[in-house]
Amino acid sequence: MRSLAKTTGSSLRRAASIGLLATGLVAASVGSAHATATPGHGAPVPPELKPPAGHVLAKAFSASGVQVYECNGGTWSFVEPAASLTDARGRTAAIHFRGPTWQSTTDGSLVVGKAVANKPVTGTIPLLLLEATDNRGDGLFGRVTYIQRLATQGGAAPTGPCEDGDTEGVPYRAQYRFFVEE
Repeated sequence: MRSLAKTTGSSLRRAASIGLLATGLVAASVGSAHATATPGHGAPVPPELKPPAGHVLAKAFSASGVQVYECNGGTWSFVEPAASLTDARGRTAAIHFRGPTWQSTTDGSLVVGKAVANKPVTGTIPLLLLEATDNRGDGLFGRVTYIQRLATQGGAAPTGPCEDGDTEGVPYRAQYRFFVEE
């Protein structure tokens, strides 16, 4: 959905506007989240997206939300994700936002990651392996070392023309898998 008002003025106001857009889109997507029993829909994980030896799967969640893009210089640029993560029973377990960051909705623990490998997928956002760069809390995400993004659907950058300051949230779904050291 394209914002009707152009973001003008300082980049701080622009960031705040995008953050509000993302927050509203996550709230709207919570009801459409999907759950699946097999992370990555059972597809084999590409070797370049596997964490190093000594890291084991701790949790897996389905995500539903948007990838937020902003028009700069007539080109769409990625700004941030905004998604809710649900467990196999369809219960919201975490939110995913700028950083990239994942935060538990039950215990407040948090993990921030940085992409270390990716596998492009035609027509959707790429599959990723991310390494944790920061953790907070002792709960769900307190010990996470690696994150995989698999089974992506949608979320690719818009391809049409844009005017500077336009923002658009492109719906996406994915599976996120969280690893810890053995």
